[in-house]
Amino acid sequence: MPDPRHEVLDFLLTRRSRPAKTLTMPVPDRAALMPMLQAAARTPDHGKLEPWRFIVIEKPACARLAELTATRGAAMGHDGERIAKAVSQFGDADLVVAVIAAPVASEKVPELEQLLSAGAACLALLNAALASGWGANWLSGWMATDRDFLRDGLGLAAHEFVAGYIHIGSETSAPPERPRPDLAAKTSWLAE
Repeated sequence: MPDPRHEVLDFLLTRRSRPAKTLTMPVPDRAALMPMLQAAARTPDHGKLEPWRFIVIEKPACARLAELTATRGAAMGHDGERIAKAVSQFGDADLVVAVIAAPVASEKVPELEQLLSAGAACLALLNAALASGWGANWLSGWMATDRDFLRDGLGLAAHEFVAGYIHIGSETSAPPERPRPDLAAKTSWLAE
């Protein structure tokens, strides 16, 4: 018979991301952030390839990335509203952790499994931040895959991209609960 961890299950059943635009100072310092990164690094990883890594983006770097977002958005021909929304993702941020999908050549582990591991690292970091009492949100956007942005802004290699930008800070307001999936419609059972 399993020994349930009710407090953990209660957390998972009630967890709720906090909109990035509602996060503010203070943000976790390096000592507070390290256990969250440690938790994220415990994500499932077939073959122990570690097909992900973290880039911690502090306030000055957020400002630089906001400027690059504006420049790249205009060069890509995005409309003003789309550019402004993307710029605010960095311009309004005080701390962001970019979870970098960095697949490793492997005959044993397909790239898809490695990318799923990077996504799992995003969720693990998000949950670790929330469990630590911080507000947190997982965002992406075109800045997660635009090669020029990734190269010039984050120094990524050609095979890497951002699986998620995890915004972490102090929450200013709790969001209302949102509708959740109808599990009966999303679940099927195979008995034989």
